[in-house]
Amino acid sequence: MFESLTDRLSGVFRNLSGRAQLTESNIQDALREVRLALLEADVNFKIVKEFVDRVREAALGVQVMKGVTPAQQVIQVVHDELVKLLGGDDTDLKLQGAQPAVILMVGLQGSGKTTSSGKLALLLRKQKMRPYLVPADVYRPAAIDQLRTLARQLDIPCFESTPDMNPVDIARAAVEDAREKQCTVVLIDTAGRLHVDEPLMQELVAIKDAVHPQEILFVADAMTGQDAVTVAESFNNHLGITGVVLTKMDGDARGGAALSIKSVTGAPVKFVGMGEKLSEMEVFHPDRVAGRILGMGDVLTLLEKAQSEMEAEEAEALARKMQKAKFDLEDFRTQMRHMRKLGSLESLMKMIPGLGGLAGKLGDMSGHEKELNRTEAILNSMTSQERRNPDIINGSRRARIARGSGTRVQDVNMLLRQFEQMKKMMQSMMQPNRHMPRVPQGMMNRLGGMPGLGGLPGMGGLPGMGGMPGLPGGVPGIPGSGKSATKKKRDKQKRKNKKR
Repeated sequence: MFESLTDRLSGVFRNLSGRAQLTESNIQDALREVRLALLEADVNFKIVKEFVDRVREAALGVQVMKGVTPAQQVIQVVHDELVKLLGGDDTDLKLQGAQPAVILMVGLQGSGKTTSSGKLALLLRKQKMRPYLVPADVYRPAAIDQLRTLARQLDIPCFESTPDMNPVDIARAAVEDAREKQCTVVLIDTAGRLHVDEPLMQELVAIKDAVHPQEILFVADAMTGQDAVTVAESFNNHLGITGVVLTKMDGDARGGAALSIKSVTGAPVKFVGMGEKLSEMEVFHPDRVAGRILGMGDVLTLLEKAQSEMEAEEAEALARKMQKAKFDLEDFRTQMRHMRKLGSLESLMKMIPGLGGLAGKLGDMSGHEKELNRTEAILNSMTSQERRNPDIINGSRRARIARGSGTRVQDVNMLLRQFEQMKKMMQSMMQPNRHMPRVPQGMMNRLGGMPGLGGLPGMGGLPGMGGMPGLPGGVPGIPGSGKSATKKKRDKQKRKNKKR
């Protein structure tokens, strides 16, 4: 999502970075490219024109501050306008008023309403609410069973609808049942059609009049592009939608729907579906998305994901172990599992400032993912005792671990050897006035993503990108990890040769 737009905008700002000052001419050239980038991203052409006009006006009227380049100044202007275009700050659910609060899920058939209802219920429960699911689609075969199944998976109460019931009666009875069960929010999954028609709209209006929902969320498939915006406008005219849920945002959609829908309907995008799992729904933050589009990363979302996967007490206990250099293979496996729940390496890189465009340049990331899979398979083939005390792993145990993980004995030996070297490095780090030993490259590849161990796995540690093929830099404080250290070694060898 937004990848091609990010690449195009990055090129525009690179061209501006060589300019000494902002002029009407170079701003005009830059905005011409911005216009083309937005149109290619399937953004509504009227919205593109208004957006570019606002950016031009703001950029020409801005004073370039000391220490800030013209490109940085334009990026800030574009960022601010993108945030407004995506919805500003108005993305929270407004659930004040009568209890339980009611959320009406509407949209066309196949847009993902039922799955989104389940995902949203899980997200609201994480926010300490008590959700109640209501299947009100009596027309689509198995729609009621689908939501009921999701409710069982999530252990969330669900209204016992039947296909012969009237949707308005279902909604009214469900709200009363939710009130008796002391649920705080009701999510009503309504029927959809393959296209917008009057009977559908009249039914939805009747449900709205019966239960007076605080939120009417239009669920749209992001892959449909401008079609989603057109349909949203029709639903908005009939119902007055309060927000939008975009599904399939993890696909190759160009992003036009997300960038256009607020301007057309006045309703901001509030949630986005980022995958098939029920846990893969995120609150839509316009400022963070604007940052991702402009290649600034999204550290806040990354931190929130990390915090949701690891308790504070667990993180502190791990930090204390690392300080005492008592980090074992059991801890490593636990950390690897936490990290992998955050998403793929590519998605993590896009959230880190400065690395958004690097993922594409590195090509296929599957090699790094396979390395992680192999490492985890080796660790899983060990017993708990072996992970906590690797010293007991003798030759026969290594052969058994290799057979169990589908790897070679050499792979097991390499993991154990590199882990030992990493422990020695950690012990040296804890001792004052000691030079840090060189980090074994393979260990950086395996352990780089763990907290305090250098960065993303397979990336050789984020600081300086020491383990990334073909890139200069290195890991600060680790001799020999970058070009400068290598050059010093060559110079030293030359001086020795001269003396001879």
